[in-house]
Amino acid sequence: MTIRIALVDDQTLVREGICGLLALSEKVEVVAEGSDGEDVVDMARNSMPDLFLMDIRMPRLNGIEAIRRLRESGCNTPVIILTTFDDHDLVMDGINAGATGFLLKDVSLETLIDAIESVHAGGSVIQPVLTEALLRRVREQGLGFDSVREPEALTPRETEILRLVAAGYSNREISSMLSKSEGTVKNHVSNILAKLGVRDRTRAVLKAIAAGLV
Repeated sequence: MTIRIALVDDQTLVREGICGLLALSEKVEVVAEGSDGEDVVDMARNSMPDLFLMDIRMPRLNGIEAIRRLRESGCNTPVIILTTFDDHDLVMDGINAGATGFLLKDVSLETLIDAIESVHAGGSVIQPVLTEALLRRVREQGLGFDSVREPEALTPRETEILRLVAAGYSNREISSMLSKSEGTVKNHVSNILAKLGVRDRTRAVLKAIAAGLV
């Protein structure tokens, strides 16, 4: 199945370059392009992409505000942030807004396609250089988002799945590794989120790291 992509970046050459690279893969198709965060809600409604690739720094409405607007409109389409800025505060802001993945724009096509497939399958992706900065930020300043102070105890199976989620594996990959149905894994992940008091996988990983669970 081809993954339908909406690409949002204010720099025409960058946008055309990414489109050209993605055209080399049969796994994805760019179905919509935008130059500003103001475009995203209309893109979601008119083109119904499976996933957004979005720049952070844009002139009228930046990527973080665009994600907030998407979520406020009721759109839960996953968003991977593409940025040239390895700024942990921006990454944390993106997590708070509801982004699912973060990649620097200098990634290889293979890494980009792998990230798209992982997020589309229910995973989350944060490039290692960003993860290191983000973890420093968590250690120094705290999580930066609301969650329960003391998470409920996880079962051994939930802890195992949380560690795989933290390693970046999608539900599909985890189901294959554990010889469990994807539905069972999704149920476990939902239980993990509830016990940690967070709303998504990325926050679950950060909460687990802060609490010493992984």
